[in-house]
Amino acid sequence: MSGPSPAEAAIRLSVRRCLPDPPNVVLVAVSGGPDSLALAAATAFEARSRGLRAGAVIVDHGLQEGSDAVARQAADQCRGLGLGPVVVKTLDVGLGPNLEARARAGRYGAIEQVAAEVGATAVLVGHTLDDQAESVLLALVRGSGTRSLSGMAPVRGLYRRPLLGIRRAETLEACREAGLEPWHDPMNNPGGAYRSARAEVRAQVLPTMVEVLGPGVVLGLARTAQLARADCQALDELADAAGVRAAIGGEVEVAALAGEPEAVRRRVLRKAALNWGAPAGSLSVRHIDALEALVMDWHGQGPASLPDGIEVVRTCGKLVVRLADTGQRGEPARE
Repeated sequence: MSGPSPAEAAIRLSVRRCLPDPPNVVLVAVSGGPDSLALAAATAFEARSRGLRAGAVIVDHGLQEGSDAVARQAADQCRGLGLGPVVVKTLDVGLGPNLEARARAGRYGAIEQVAAEVGATAVLVGHTLDDQAESVLLALVRGSGTRSLSGMAPVRGLYRRPLLGIRRAETLEACREAGLEPWHDPMNNPGGAYRSARAEVRAQVLPTMVEVLGPGVVLGLARTAQLARADCQALDELADAAGVRAAIGGEVEVAALAGEPEAVRRRVLRKAALNWGAPAGSLSVRHIDALEALVMDWHGQGPASLPDGIEVVRTCGKLVVRLADTGQRGEPARE
């Protein structure tokens, strides 16, 4: 009897390195695509060898005709691999604005609900090295900072991503070797009904870059994420310390913050904005620029406006928050 193919062996090793010790329960988030099916097969193999209980969760977003059949097929293949429990959750996302964001929020909410129900201590997701490269490229185009350039973390809370060092082609090979039939999501096709920037990058931009610049492009982008993550972590730690020095109750002491490096100062201001109630999903560079101006370009200007009707004024050498819709005006600037 022959051993695993090189692709299967590489994926199994990646899974082995990220699994928690028994008697924990792990779940694999399975879409039915090649990445998650290859991850499911490797997890099932490693779970058997370690006496670990491993199941799967499949989320049907209900956005395409026949999506229920796709979910059933994925569930059947997971059961055939020996995973259990295998849970299918159906969502009612509905078409409309912010479809991708709403689908993602619903998906992760459903996954976490199942994880809580079965007592899972880790959820494995099938993002690959190619996915990481796409994330970095999209972040570069948007002009994002190191937090976005860091891409997807190998471990974040409940979630673990063992395949961030595995190429998408390897997951396809592993599925072929295991006799699995992956589903290829038409939403990932460029120019489709649900056009997305990531689909265009995957189908056109990255292949063109590889053709022009060579096969190392994908690995180089993924390495950028790794380096940016280390830098981001160090800056976040410095910002946490600076925030402690500058914070006075719910206010920020300008003098304590003005002497910090810009990267540290802006992180402190972002965290302050979150603490004041600004929603993270609505907080943009423009909002942080306005707070930065109150610290470093003060000339008696009016308040900085944040999402959800929050205004921040500079008074008596401090940044103070107020609600814009209360009609209450802050004290005049006194510097």
